[in-house]
Amino acid sequence: MNPFMDELGRRVLLCDGAMGTMLYSGGVFVNRSFEELNLTEPDRVTSIHRAYLEAGADVIETNTFGANALKLRGFGLHDQLRRVNQAGVDLAREVAGDRAYVAGAIGPLGVMIEPHGRTSLTDAEYYFREHAEALSEAGVDLFILETFRAVNELQIAVRVLRATCDLPIVAQMTIVDNGGSPDGVEPENFVQQLVDEGVDLVGVNCGTGSASMLETVGRLAAVTDLPLVAQPNAGMPREVEGRTMYLSSPVYFASYARRFVGLGVRLVGGCCGTTPEHIQEVKAAISCGT
Repeated sequence: MNPFMDELGRRVLLCDGAMGTMLYSGGVFVNRSFEELNLTEPDRVTSIHRAYLEAGADVIETNTFGANALKLRGFGLHDQLRRVNQAGVDLAREVAGDRAYVAGAIGPLGVMIEPHGRTSLTDAEYYFREHAEALSEAGVDLFILETFRAVNELQIAVRVLRATCDLPIVAQMTIVDNGGSPDGVEPENFVQQLVDEGVDLVGVNCGTGSASMLETVGRLAAVTDLPLVAQPNAGMPREVEGRTMYLSSPVYFASYARRFVGLGVRLVGGCCGTTPEHIQEVKAAISCGT
């Protein structure tokens, strides 16, 4: 396969969709560590990866979003960090083969970092470095930093990755209804801060559905020439008979993917609520000419 950034320059690439949604719909309770399944139920994880690959995904994210020491400690698994991340990469690689890139998924630490919280900058850097090194050593092709709610935390993660390896970095903020980040930073500001940190792709994921995310992507495109990424939810979550559901249909979701690409998005995928059916429709949409 061509290096990831070279291939991205040739064509729009398609990332996979939600892992947590698929695990939950398959009967895994939310009070479990989804990342532990890399060790205890690997076939369940690979079946989801395989479904996304067959749907047309060019990038498969590892099941490691919360595989940092802080989150794993909550499940008594902090001493298994390297095993969990290694297994996550191995499972994704087993499925991806030479048909897709393997992206090391890294999410926020789940704590407030100084000056807004008690976790020190030094400690935050340590936790991100430990996570990043485990994924890098396991052999990922790129990193996807996603669903960050505070710009300063995402900046810390990017700096650590830049000091750890030279792999491509995809950096994504989650957004609220006004298009800004949950910590109150406007898109035009947080994109510049991330560009200054040296990311390779910048964009948004999670938070809102496709319609409101489209406006934010337009604002990003107006202020940067960097390749953009968009991974919206399948609409906003709704309570239906006691269950949390995402009601955006695959066809509707794919119609917005075309519009994202029209604004300059080079990597498009899905977040919460999306399934292989959503990704399959997006594949058809971006393959038909956008």
